[in-house]
Formats: sequence, C-alpha cells, structure tokens
Amino acid sequence: MNLKNFINVAVIGVGAFGRNHARVYQQLAQQGETVRLVGVVDADLARADAVAREFGCRGFGSIEQLTTTHSEVQAASVAVPTFQHFQIARALMESGVDVLIEKPVTAALDEADELIRLAQRLGRIAQVGHLERFNPAIRATLSLITHPMFFEVHRLSRFTPRSLDIDVVLDLMIHDLDVVLTFVNSPIKEIRAVGLPILSEKADIANVRMEFESGCVANFTASRVSTERVRKLRFFQPKQYISIDYTRQDVLVFSVDDHDGAGNSSINPQIKVAKPTVVPEEPLHAELKSFLESVRARSKPLVTLEDGRRALAAALDIAGAINDHRKKINLEHLSS
Repeated sequence: MNLKNFINVAVIGVGAFGRNHARVYQQLAQQGETVRLVGVVDADLARADAVAREFGCRGFGSIEQLTTTHSEVQAASVAVPTFQHFQIARALMESGVDVLIEKPVTAALDEADELIRLAQRLGRIAQVGHLERFNPAIRATLSLITHPMFFEVHRLSRFTPRSLDIDVVLDLMIHDLDVVLTFVNSPIKEIRAVGLPILSEKADIANVRMEFESGCVANFTASRVSTERVRKLRFFQPKQYISIDYTRQDVLVFSVDDHDGAGNSSINPQIKVAKPTVVPEEPLHAELKSFLESVRARSKPLVTLEDGRRALAAALDIAGAINDHRKKINLEHLSS
C-alpha cells in the first residue's frame, strides 16, 4: 500500500457531529478511498482520546499538537462551536491544511470575508458543511428546477442541549436557506421574521417570509422544541409542484399535462405524478467524499466559502428582522 497517495485527514472538535466525521472518514477508508484518519482534536482531551481509540488514530488537545506531531496532515473537518470556526480554520489554512468547515461558516460576515481572502491567497481548498446539498433528494431535484415561485419549508427537531451558542436560524434553518438560495439564484428583496426563545436564551422557534427579486416567495419554519422531527421542502413552479422529504430522501413531482391525460393513472387525469430515481446515501458520506475529491484534484468545492457566506448573510438578516419584531411588540416587557 503506497501511503504517499493517501490524503491524511483530521477532525477538529469531536462532539456529537465531529465524531460522525471521524466515523465516516474511517468508513471511506474501509471502502477503498485513499484517505487516512491520522488524528482528532478536542479541548476535552479525554473525549479526544476516546474517539481516537474508537477509530484507530491519535487524540490531541490542540491543533498545534496535531500539526507538530503529524506535519503530513493535508485536510481537516472543523466541527468546533461556531464562534471558534474562524480562528481554527485560519490556523489550519496557514499551516497548509485544506478545510471543511461545518455550518454556519463563521459567526460574522467579516470573518467569512477574511477566510475567503486567505483561501485565495494560500491556494487552499475550503468547503462549507451545508449537508443538505449532498442529500440525494436535493441532488435529484436540481435538474427539475425551471422557475420556482413559492416555497414552503419546515425543519422541526426535538430539543437537545447541542448548539445553544447559536439560535435556531443558524442552527437549523440555515440548511434550508442554503438550499433555497441555490434553487432560486436571485437576490433577496425583503425579509419578515418572528422568533421566540422557549427553552434557551436564544430563539428556539422562528418563522420567516422571504421575497426575492425574481418574485419568488419562500416561507420557512424552524423549531428545535418540537415534539416531532420534520424535514420537508415543497415548492411550486409553472405547471409543477415538487415535494422533497429530506429524511426519507424522497422526491415527488406533480405536473400539469397539457394533453388530455389519456392513460394517466392519476385521480385527476390532468395531473401527472412522477417519482424521480433517488439513490440512497448518507449525506455526510457524500459530503466528505466530495471534499476529498476537491482536495485531491485541487478543484472548486460543491459548497464554497462564498456559498457559506451567502447563507450566513441571509441568516444574520433574519436575526435582525427577528430582533426588530421583538422590539416592535415589546417582547422583553411581556416576558418580564
């Protein structure tokens, strides 16, 4: 086995999701991908050591320890809390390491801008972990898009103590913001939003109405205090309605038939129902495989830093609209 051809990777931050990155890198290696997981890093050294033992690599308490011990590290997943994304990603890129940064890309737009400049200057591959872009249902839908005009999106989760350093928009809704912004490909014209803190100090549930310059309107609902788990996106375009279930990796397409509908088994003979072929795959598996392909080929990632910045900008604008609404209804006074 010629290890010179292998991409040596590390995972920075091995909480719940970072551990999944380590798991998938190991799976990819077992499936014949030329990748080798050489280390995991976490401020909690006991956790780093436990994950390292589980996946057959070494655990470190800092990226300095990692890069000093393993100077051959070429790529890394950054899965630390959001406020650390900029600092960690910058340090890695300056050490010659390509990065996959979990969403949101950074906590602030100026940090995202600095990472964009740094990646360009150093020639580093930098991908943002907008996982749903790699969902097979989303990939199967891309070729169906013509002129989307209305979206209805729901992302509901049960409460967990994970990611409470950010609100539900940056935690959950940002997945759908990235997808819709990609589908619509038009500047945002107006945002109206409401959000409420329920079990944390930040907004745990939010509803957003977004209008684009193209005339498209998108309604988003996100909650991390739901009693059920829902991941659905539906949109309408001329003569067509498309329904996506992220969890089931399922797409249904309802189209108006301009002909008489003869031979159509639909209840309404003018409506044709189709179910595009979707090849099931764990989105994280597809995401990390795509990242490694970009590292190997020195090619543009599917989800760029600019894409991550675009989604972050929309999320921060929504946060501003939520704050304006709270002030308008004097929510702080009503809660006291």
